[in-house]
Order: sequence, then C-alpha cells, then structure tokens
Amino acid sequence: MITLAIVVAVVIVLALALMAVVSKRRRRSHLQERFGPEYDRAVSSSGRRDGESRLSVVEKEHEDLAIRDLPPAARDRYLEEWRQVEARFVNDPTEAARAAERLVARVLEDRGYPVNGDMETSVAHVAVDHADVAERYRHGQAMIENDADDNTENLRKAMIDFRSVLDELVGSGEPTAV
Repeated sequence: MITLAIVVAVVIVLALALMAVVSKRRRRSHLQERFGPEYDRAVSSSGRRDGESRLSVVEKEHEDLAIRDLPPAARDRYLEEWRQVEARFVNDPTEAARAAERLVARVLEDRGYPVNGDMETSVAHVAVDHADVAERYRHGQAMIENDADDNTENLRKAMIDFRSVLDELVGSGEPTAV
C-alpha cells in the first residue's frame, strides 16, 4: 500500500513538472509569435526569464491601452505632413529626419500608444501589434543618434525606417521612397 502511494505521488509530481514545462514552452512560443524580433531583443538584453517576464508585463499593460485607428482626416493630414517633411530632406536632411521622428511619435500617441517615459517600453507596446515595425522605429532613431558627422546616408536610412513605420501605423499602402 505504501509503495502504491509513493508511485502515485511520483506520477503526480512528474505530471505536474511536465505540465509546467509544456506551459512554459507554450508561453515562450506565444511571446515569440506576438513580439517577433522584439522577443529576441528582450531575451538577449535581459536574459530569457527577465525578458519574457518584461514582455508578459507589457502584453498585460497593452490590454488596458485604448489603441485606435486614425480617422481618415487625421490619416490624410499625417500623410500630407510626411510629404512636407520628405520635401525638406534635400535642403536639411538632419531636420527632416528629426521632423519625421517627431511625426511618427505623434501618430503613435494619436493611436493610443504610450510615448512618454521609457522608450524601450513604448517600442515594446508597438511590437505587440506591429512586431516588425518596432525594430524599424528603433533603427530609425539609432540612425539619427549615430549621425554625429551629418552622414546623409544614415539620415536617408532613418527616413526610410520612419516612412515604413508611418505606413504601417496609418495604413497608407503607399511605397516607401527617399
């Protein structure tokens, strides 16, 4: 009788351990699919446990955000502002790239994404809905920050990145060009 009780207890413990492993793998797979490249970034910078924990928190917080589509008038206004920013690139690439960054931040804010505070958390919130866009947004910002020599090529890359982000956020369907 004692042997049977021990065997049953061991089977229960093994079943619980297996369920925990399966649950953890399912959670990991869900986060990888939901966050795309942002998952890899979070895990490589913070370790698997902390990165996954942070992304889970962001995902829960994201559920409370009021993310909304832009009304057609706002969409058209932002696209017109983009054309103006893009036209300034020839004469002042640095200011045009910074204006593009500010425009994208305004679109994010209008859509309901948090833009004040920690940039990493803001980008992670964007990644919940637009996994690939988050990396483009981050790359565009890096191109501006790393442009100490007024490297027009870096600024051009930033403009392309910001245009990709803008296209995704406003749903313009127009091709990216600079």
